[in-house]
Amino acid sequence: MRGRPGGDTPATRGGTPRARTETAARHVSDPLRDEDHQALVDEISRLLRTPATLEARDFSLIAFASHSGVDETVVDPVRTRTILSRSSPAEVRRWFEGFGITRATGPVRIPADPAAGVITGRICLPARHRGVVRGYVWLLDDGSLSPEDPRMPAAMAIAARIGASLGARARPGARPAEALRRLLTAPRAARPGAVAAVTEALGTVVEGPVALVAVRPWPLDADPAGPVAPVLAATVLPGSGNGIRLPGDPGTDTRPALALLVRLREHRAEPSTAPAREAVEAAMGRLPEPERRAARAGIATCRGVPAADPAGTDSREAGPGWEPDPAGPAGWPAAWRRAVAAAGVATVESREGPVAEWSALGAHRLLTSLPPGPPDPAVRDLLRPAHRELARTAEVWLDLAGRAGDTARELGIHRQTLYYRLSRVEELTGLRVADGRDRLLLHMALKAARLHGAT
Repeated sequence: MRGRPGGDTPATRGGTPRARTETAARHVSDPLRDEDHQALVDEISRLLRTPATLEARDFSLIAFASHSGVDETVVDPVRTRTILSRSSPAEVRRWFEGFGITRATGPVRIPADPAAGVITGRICLPARHRGVVRGYVWLLDDGSLSPEDPRMPAAMAIAARIGASLGARARPGARPAEALRRLLTAPRAARPGAVAAVTEALGTVVEGPVALVAVRPWPLDADPAGPVAPVLAATVLPGSGNGIRLPGDPGTDTRPALALLVRLREHRAEPSTAPAREAVEAAMGRLPEPERRAARAGIATCRGVPAADPAGTDSREAGPGWEPDPAGPAGWPAAWRRAVAAAGVATVESREGPVAEWSALGAHRLLTSLPPGPPDPAVRDLLRPAHRELARTAEVWLDLAGRAGDTARELGIHRQTLYYRLSRVEELTGLRVADGRDRLLLHMALKAARLHGAT
C-alpha cells in the first residue's frame, strides 16, 4: 500500500496500474498457503466494496484484492509499487507506523499525502492475535468509507481471523506443519513435490520410523501447539482434508482432525508407539472437558526409509486393509489413512478405548477398507430400529465367540432370553448361527454397518 516518498514509481513507467498489478499478483506466492489469506482479503474487499491489500507485520505483501466498482485512478502509484516490489523501504514503514497502527485495536484512518507518495488516503485494519499485531489490511479511502462505518466490525472480525492465522504460522514449527499438511492432502500427482518439501523442512529425521496420529474431532480454534519432542509436526486438517471418510459418520465427514507426526525410537523389533501415546495424551489434555470426552485418536506407524528406496513407498497398489507397511515420507499419507481409520474405530467400538492403534485393530483393518454403502441384504431387516436390541445381542454374542454365559452376563439377561433372541435373529436374517460361514457373514455385516453409521 505504500511507496518511497516522492520519486519514480513502477506505475509511471508504462502500462495501466491495474494491468501491471494483476500481472504481478500471479507471482505472489508463499509456502504457507497464501490462498487462505487471499480468500479472507477478497471477503473484506467484497464486504466494503473497495480494494484491499494484506501485508505482514514487516510490510511484505501477502495478498491483495481489486474491486470492479472502483475507478482505475484509485490504484495509485503507492499501491502499485507495493504490489510489484512486495516490500517497502524502512522510512516508508516508519511513516505509516507513525499513525499508531502497531498499537491500534481498531480501524485507523491515514490521510492522503502527495509529498509522501500517498495520493489516496488509507484505512488500516490491524490484524492482531493475542495482543500482538501480525499484519495489516489496507483499504483505499476514496471518501466512501470511515472507521465508523457499520460494516467495519465485520471487517475487523475477518482481520482478527487473518491475525490468528498469521500468528499460528509465525509460531515455532510452522514450516514443518505446513509441509506435513501439504503432503497429507496432496493429490497423488503432487506427492513427489510434497515429499521433497517435507524432507527439506524436517531434514534427516524423515529417514527414521514415525507414527502418524489422528485426533478427532478437533476444534478448529484449538491450538495444536508447536512441535515438542518427540512430535515433529502438528497441523489441523479441516473437513475433506482428513484423507478418507471416517467410519462411524453417516455421509461425508466434515469434522476436523489434528494430525501429529511423532518420531519413534529405533529398535531392532517393531518401534514402540509409547511416544505417540504420550503425544495423544498431551494433545487431548489441552482440550476443554466436553471436547476431550468426545475426542478419539488413532495411531499408525511408518517404517524408516530403506536404503534402496530413499523416498519411501506409499503402497499405492493396495487398499488400506492389506497393503504392506508404508515406509518413508511417501508412505506417510497411507499411514495417515490408517490413523484416521483407527480413530473412527475407536469412535464406535468402546472396548478399543479412546486411542486405537491400527496394528491392533484385527478384522477392523479389513472392514475400514470397505466403501460406504447399504448394509448387506442379510442384515437389512435386523438393522431396523425396531430390532436394535436383537442386533446388539447378536453382535455381543459373536464378539464373545458364542459363549452364552459370558454374553448373558454382558447383556444382563437370562440365557433363555439370549437363546430366544438368537432364534429371532435367524428368522430375520435367514442365517443359521450354528453355521460358521453364516456366523462370519453376520458378524462382519454387523460390524461394517456400525462402522459406516447404519446402526
